[in-house]
This record gives sequence, C-alpha cells and structure tokens, in this order.
Amino acid sequence: MKKIIKTKEAPEAIGPYSQAVMAGGQLFISGQIALDPVTGKMVNTDIATETRQVLKNLGAILRAADMGYADVVQANVYLRDLNDFAAMNAVYGEFFKDDPPGRATVEVSELPKDARVEMAFIAVKN
Repeated sequence: MKKIIKTKEAPEAIGPYSQAVMAGGQLFISGQIALDPVTGKMVNTDIATETRQVLKNLGAILRAADMGYADVVQANVYLRDLNDFAAMNAVYGEFFKDDPPGRATVEVSELPKDARVEMAFIAVKN
C-alpha cells in the first residue's frame, strides 16, 4: 500500500506527480529544484544557493514523512553543467557529513524552470 506525502514546507508539484510516496517502508521523493515554497520563485543566484534550497526542500519532505537526511539511502543529482559539480558537492557535503547515501550524478541538457540542479531521494526509516 502506498501513502502520499505532502507538505507546504516544500514547493508544490508542478506537474501530475506527488512530492513523495511512501511504499513498503521506503520513501521515494520526487525531483526537487530550487523553488522557494513560500513565493514559488526560483532561488538561483548561484549553484551553491540553488543546491542549498534544493536540499532544504528535500529536508522538508523528509520531515513530513518523519524522516531525516540520515534516512536517505540513495540520492540522484541532475546537473545542467558538470562544471558545477565541485560547488554542488561542497554544499551537499554540509547536509551529509556522516555516512552519506549512495549517489548518482549526471549532466542533463535542461531542467524545469531553467534550474541548474535537481535532486531526488530514496529514504528508508532506520
């Protein structure tokens, strides 16, 4: 059985998908970009600021499911330019200091709302 996870602390879905779905004890969080959940506008002054907002949005969804960053087992990162990898990775490391999850990072040609970075998580309650 699946349960839809939704919070106003993260941006609403901009398409026909859920912020996250809990199924079989696993939380599948849809890709998040740097939308401010209050204004609905992109927070994209630079890649570090954008990455931080993406991770805050993902954190809000984790909390809505009674989870935290320590419960993340897989992160998928989509970058519009792999030259942004080092700056994204530095901010990412602030959120995953100990025992980071598995991760895939790929360069993509385009992201919604002209975003530089998008991330999706899979989490399991420890």
